[in-house]
Amino acid sequence: MNTEQADPDDLAVIRAAFDVDDRGESALGWAAVHAFEEEHGVVLPEPYRTFVAEITDGSYSGPPDFGLVGLAELPDDWGTDREERVLREPFPLTAKWLWEEDPRPSAESEPELDHVFNHGSIVLGTDGCGMYWHLIVNGPHRGHIWFISGEGATPFGEEFGFTTAEPGFAGWIKHWASNKPWFDAA
Repeated sequence: MNTEQADPDDLAVIRAAFDVDDRGESALGWAAVHAFEEEHGVVLPEPYRTFVAEITDGSYSGPPDFGLVGLAELPDDWGTDREERVLREPFPLTAKWLWEEDPRPSAESEPELDHVFNHGSIVLGTDGCGMYWHLIVNGPHRGHIWFISGEGATPFGEEFGFTTAEPGFAGWIKHWASNKPWFDAA
């Protein structure tokens, strides 16, 4: 997974997956992407960076179930009572965390939980019921996709054991475009 340069083959697959949308009319353009990065103190990982600059900034056709939200947006069910999102702070996890199984008292893990939802990631969209897909933009898992819900947080990609998909944004899109279930590992 190369987060610094977009692979032309990955971009071709991504373009084909979203060709039915608006043929790039909603793409932000490079000036807007650079302004977003400057404002938030991050450089978006490839190929997502090229995706929002040249292909589209969001899509109703998915993924996930309720569509891919735009770069500076949050899903409608995100709520208004959450901690401020700080992209320049690193995403705190490198392995799955099921907080429902965490023996620590909830008050002890609450600040860390807020950071999982709000630091170092952009929200790509929701599958509903508080289940969100995040792209990590800062920290050791930069470029990886994470599934974060009310029960826990799980990294996406074959190396993590829940799916047969390649890691990262391109792997996530390819998996969706192949109509495979998200968690298809045996």
